[in-house]
Amino acid sequence: MFHVLCHEMKWREENGKDNKKTFGALRTYKPLIALGAQHALEEKLHAKDGFHGEDGLHGVHAEYPDLTIKDTWEEAFKNATLGEEQTEVEPYTEFFKTTAEPSHKEILRLLRESPPDTISIVALGPLTTIAMAAAEDPETFLRVKELVVMGGAVNVPGNITPLGEFNVYADPVAAARVFALTSKEPNSTLPHKNKDLPLQPDYEDYPKLLDYPSKLSRQLKLTLFPLDITTPHELEKDFFNARVSKHKEEGSHLARWVHWFMNGVYKKIAQIEGVAEGKPMALGLHDPTPIWYMLTRDDPRWVVVPEPEDIRIETGGQWSRGANIVDRRQLNKPTEIAEPPHARALSPDGPEASDMTTAEVPDDQHDSWINPRKGNRINRMVASPGFKDFQAYLLDQLFY
Repeated sequence: MFHVLCHEMKWREENGKDNKKTFGALRTYKPLIALGAQHALEEKLHAKDGFHGEDGLHGVHAEYPDLTIKDTWEEAFKNATLGEEQTEVEPYTEFFKTTAEPSHKEILRLLRESPPDTISIVALGPLTTIAMAAAEDPETFLRVKELVVMGGAVNVPGNITPLGEFNVYADPVAAARVFALTSKEPNSTLPHKNKDLPLQPDYEDYPKLLDYPSKLSRQLKLTLFPLDITTPHELEKDFFNARVSKHKEEGSHLARWVHWFMNGVYKKIAQIEGVAEGKPMALGLHDPTPIWYMLTRDDPRWVVVPEPEDIRIETGGQWSRGANIVDRRQLNKPTEIAEPPHARALSPDGPEASDMTTAEVPDDQHDSWINPRKGNRINRMVASPGFKDFQAYLLDQLFY
């Protein structure tokens, strides 16, 4: 990507199309890139669905070799790992920095070095790395202002199985452990299976998956973007091609690159859904939607549920792996003394049962679904500035 953007920025400058409004962050700040987890928390490999082709971009590297770097991604981290200065530097490397530290350790370092509530994290894939950071040092991890997660399917079907959305399905144990930090009693929703066992001994960089400390200083604020909210934000094929084709014909490297792999995506959608040639189709903007939120989060049209929801992750089901489980039973549940909907700080001892309106908390034998101190507190996004408005906004950010 950086290689393509390097070509694009140079092309725009040479052709008088660089208005300095696009790629502003890239021009002023070098992102730090660290290697993420090699596999799920309790499995050897991450799951993959093949939706984006073998290379993740529907063969764009074979189609446009001029937009493909010669070295593999490992080369970018080679000198960082060895602690050596690079002697021959490719132009695109000026736009980022690499680190020899694994990503979960870099997350913790940045949180330690920054005041609480000044760093937000957006997770657009499986939550393995996030869960590793939380497992290694939960108190430091809870310094995060907000964790924004694209994942799950609450009231709609999944996209990898009838119930499972891919990011959660790929590592449900990681998702369950991260979601648990939103609870007043995090250990009440941890997966039962292997929760106190270390991972395979040949992956020594992975922290042990122990219970969280019984008393934590605060709850995690987690804003969830499940398929329920991301799927309606669509990039229509005809709209995309009409906007991008003209830039492609002008010679834009970014347009060539994006046009190829996006039309590969549309072909895949047509194959999966049985859409006839020439019929309208659209791609759900699952990952871009939470990024749009981060860029415009003060817009009052972003709306979360009135009260945080107890959404839990199925980690052991044969057919329900990764499912988002909510209690749809109409039960009479005790309630706690009113508090702000997204309260995070906990008192040193935490609220006791006497704080509840009922004299006695029922002893629920099924993972304490009734006990109001237990269960997760997820801020699920339910509304945005506009389902149909996003596709134009997105392309405006990419092209002049």
